[in-house]
Amino acid sequence: MLYYWLHIIYIFIVAKFSRKKVSIDTTITRKRKVNIFDCEGFKYMSNTRYVSYMDFIRLELTFKSNLFDNTIKKRITPILGSQKIIYKKPLKLWDTFTITLKNEGWDDKWVYHSHVFKKENHIYAIGYTKVAFWKNNEIQNLRTIISDCGIKTSPKKPSEVIKNIFNYDSKFLKLIP
Repeated sequence: MLYYWLHIIYIFIVAKFSRKKVSIDTTITRKRKVNIFDCEGFKYMSNTRYVSYMDFIRLELTFKSNLFDNTIKKRITPILGSQKIIYKKPLKLWDTFTITLKNEGWDDKWVYHSHVFKKENHIYAIGYTKVAFWKNNEIQNLRTIISDCGIKTSPKKPSEVIKNIFNYDSKFLKLIP
């Protein structure tokens, strides 16, 4: 857990000293290497590390864009509504891979992202997230936040495929006793 928070602080410092701002709908790709702290049994990257790398790249986008000033500084908290990940092949210790964050669209409430893990142009895993912004015990209007971040166009509607990934989440939760 300490490694996780230290890495977030590192991302924040690097993003704040980087003079280059990015748009909130920018696609970001980062190259990473599976290290010993990422692995289970010193062999394969742990499933939880994929999720951590997804967090890191989303936070990098937040810190490098106007999103930080228009949400976190105003005490509006990003919340993860749902997260899905599909593993195709395991990444091994010392493998070099890329993770690409792509904005798949948004509506009034949620912004959808895909996170693609690749090694040598082969997909090893793909994750999808649905994020909202929370303040005073309610979800904030995403259109207002996006407009404040400089995007004045109409919503970038997520594809039906992306929306269907999260379609039954709330229904499923109601079924659990």
